[in-house]
Amino acid sequence: MGTADVGTASGYTLVLPTGWRRIPVREGSKAAIRTILDEVFARYPAGQSRDQVIKHRVQLEGRLTDMVRKARSSGGIDLYLPVEYVHGTAVPASFVVSQATLGQPDDGVPVDPAQVVAFFVAEAGSTAGNTPGEAVPAEVDGVACARTEAVAAADPGQDVPLGSRRVDYVVPVPGQPGQWLISAFSTVGDGDPEGEFAKLLVSLFDAIMLTFRWTRQ
Repeated sequence: MGTADVGTASGYTLVLPTGWRRIPVREGSKAAIRTILDEVFARYPAGQSRDQVIKHRVQLEGRLTDMVRKARSSGGIDLYLPVEYVHGTAVPASFVVSQATLGQPDDGVPVDPAQVVAFFVAEAGSTAGNTPGEAVPAEVDGVACARTEAVAAADPGQDVPLGSRRVDYVVPVPGQPGQWLISAFSTVGDGDPEGEFAKLLVSLFDAIMLTFRWTRQ
């Protein structure tokens, strides 16, 4: 099914697992971060000194603010991440939904989205440069797209101490030629991005993307 079959999209919705939260990137991010911090620290273990609580809150606020800043610099719309422990363990994963212009040549005539998807599948599969690399056609709410998956190596020089497993869905926006949404997921797993825990979190992200729906004008 192509983009012409589903009308013109004005936005999107998706269903998050229990314990996941959304931070809007373009506006309202500070308020969303404060709400998350209040929620997290309402569950903070009793007996901790006030100074320690404040220190940890400032550190977490800084990490979330940095994540929002990085997402905004790459065209991000929304940042999603888990804020609750699962069986006493933090879930080391997040994903960003971004907007991008692709396949819009200088003459203003949009390229067929199917051609862009085919390019992504071929290019990402051959030149991702990470291990392992995979690119396949996929579908999001009736719209053909590209799904890429790869493991990125650690880069201590760029303050990236651990490798990560990454999955991107690159989806044309129905009724908006040249406009695309990119849902970019990343996890370090349990420290081994090629391990079973990382793959389980990828499966969770794929399940989230199955709930993705376009909102229409």
